[in-house]
Amino acid sequence: MHVDADQGCVLAVDDQVSELLIIEEALGSYYKIVTTSSPTEAIKLAKLHRPDVILLDIEMPGMDGFELCKTLQAIPDLASSSFIFITSHHSVEMESRALRLGASDFIPKPIHVEVCRLRVKSQMIIKQQAFALSKSFKDLHREKKYLHTILRSIGDAVITTDKNGIVSFLNPIAERLTGWQEKQAAGTPIDVVMDLREASTNTTMANPIYFALEQQRTVAMAMNAKLVSQNGTEYRVEDSASPIFDPLTNTLLGGVMVFRDVTEAIAMSTQMTHITHHDHLTGLPNRVLLHDRMLQAIQARGNSDRLIAVLLIDLDNFKYLNDSLGHQTGDAIIVHLASRLEDIAQNNATVSRIGGDEFVFLMPTCKQLAQINQMAQQLIHEINQPFSVGDEEHRLTVSMGISVYPVDASSPEELISHADTAMYKVKHANKNGFAYYSDELYEGMKERVVNEKLLHKRLKEKSLLVYFQPKYRLADNTVSGMEALVRIKDDDDNIISPLSFIPVAEETGLIIELGNQVLDQSCALARQLLTEGNPIKIAVNVSASQFNDTRFTAIVADILLKHELPAKYLELEITESALIENINSANKTMRQLRKIGVSIALDDFGTGYSSLSYLRNFNFNVLKIDRSFVKDLDKDEQAQNIVMAIVTLARSLDLQIVCEGIETEHQLTFLKRIGCHEGQGFYFTQPLPYEQLKSRLYLPNDDA
Repeated sequence: MHVDADQGCVLAVDDQVSELLIIEEALGSYYKIVTTSSPTEAIKLAKLHRPDVILLDIEMPGMDGFELCKTLQAIPDLASSSFIFITSHHSVEMESRALRLGASDFIPKPIHVEVCRLRVKSQMIIKQQAFALSKSFKDLHREKKYLHTILRSIGDAVITTDKNGIVSFLNPIAERLTGWQEKQAAGTPIDVVMDLREASTNTTMANPIYFALEQQRTVAMAMNAKLVSQNGTEYRVEDSASPIFDPLTNTLLGGVMVFRDVTEAIAMSTQMTHITHHDHLTGLPNRVLLHDRMLQAIQARGNSDRLIAVLLIDLDNFKYLNDSLGHQTGDAIIVHLASRLEDIAQNNATVSRIGGDEFVFLMPTCKQLAQINQMAQQLIHEINQPFSVGDEEHRLTVSMGISVYPVDASSPEELISHADTAMYKVKHANKNGFAYYSDELYEGMKERVVNEKLLHKRLKEKSLLVYFQPKYRLADNTVSGMEALVRIKDDDDNIISPLSFIPVAEETGLIIELGNQVLDQSCALARQLLTEGNPIKIAVNVSASQFNDTRFTAIVADILLKHELPAKYLELEITESALIENINSANKTMRQLRKIGVSIALDDFGTGYSSLSYLRNFNFNVLKIDRSFVKDLDKDEQAQNIVMAIVTLARSLDLQIVCEGIETEHQLTFLKRIGCHEGQGFYFTQPLPYEQLKSRLYLPNDDA
């Protein structure tokens, strides 16, 4: 069809030539005019020219205008042509018949040029508008079909909704990922169709399209999102939601959700990250990940007193084994070893393979060196166990170097470097052992190992030495009791300081047996003195482990019964550390001990965190003021004020007061003046075996 109303083709059919001439005059300057007076000829011309407007005279010989109109309308190419009837009749019946046939307008005879021109022009305009509308509709349909094809063909999932989040469209990818068919999903809220959850916690996530609709902006999907389809399949997804606006009015129409399946991409990324940070043979963390773990451990430690240990493990003579038996056997041994080391790892420990036959065992939180020693010994023991490959067994030895942060290293690089240096100490010695980079730690480790073996031996022999330090009534300097203090001798008959072996006993759990043996010897001496007519109360220190042992009260009762010793001649000294592990259990134990009749002293008062609360909650008989306050009495007014305050407090609670660590006349004078009941220290005598001590004692002949 043509672009405007001044172009087009008009076919005029009239049996009167004069009428045709008038039509040509009216329209000839504007349109292509085809005229004929023969209906038969008109049919031929119509097929040839396919006119936009056809003018038909109603009354014509042979075939009138109505018949001709029907014939022309039957031609498919003329389906869009408009028909205008030319008539001199004005009857309603005639007009009705013409309109029923599809007439668009009428031109009355005699023909008026201007009227004829305007009537045809109107039809031309209508034709042009109809054509434009049809073209627009076709274009729109074509564009919609094209866009629909694109949405159904793209690799991303697309879901559209109305402005309330109700689904209106799903493309095939969205159907596959959600498990919903488009017809099934239409009219359903999008958060029902898209079951979004947080990938780590599996908690439900809000669909971003609601935020996009509310805030009228593009909203990205939250990180770590997964989509659970109707059949339960899970997909990791990502992308965004956007609002849809009417381009003319800018009003909100709805929203569109575009997302993609990134499950494989994330899995690939995870795999690549794993490959980058792990040893390909054993799957253990490699040097890169180990460095990161060490940095994390250092940052997490902060200013605490925890230690970080790096144990560098190097297999002795592994190259020879690898070369002689083949790399396949060597690799199998390495894999078995990695598995053993992983089984040992605990408390966030990291096992890393940093070389062919080199491993690192990272201990990120160590309370004390004993833990490191025990772990080193355990690792060597496990590595020394035979490895079975095929039908053969293979045994390995190991050289291990240890570096400790912050004792001898301040960075991950130094930890590895120093552990490597320490490892070579072992390599150049006897192998199959471990050494510390720090000489001080190394010597301390060796001393600890010696003391542990010695302690085991002395406990097995029951050859502990128990020394005694008298307690004196400050009012008259007479003996009121004694405190039992344990010692051990080495194989060269040298006395080992308690500071060297008591921590070892506590770390190894031997402290309970040690405490029980000291308790037994002390009660035996108290029974002896009672039999000799010199009854005296002996105080025995009780460790936290010993006190919190569920058998402790029964053990005390059994030892008293064994020696037939009245409970009033036994005093148990307990520190705050023994009480804080389990307040309820401690209270129960205290009640049981009081029921037996044993005296209970709170030792080292003032050095803990909650001393006053313990005095209120526990029914002690004796309060011992720690030597750290007593030693400063000569020179520190603040220490004097603290001791006076403690004495006043103890008196108000009706507690017996004992001051430890008295070494000078001035200290003794001060403590007497403020009303302290008893004291002990080097001013009187140092701890000694009872046989050496008894000649210095003035023992009362009445009940102590």
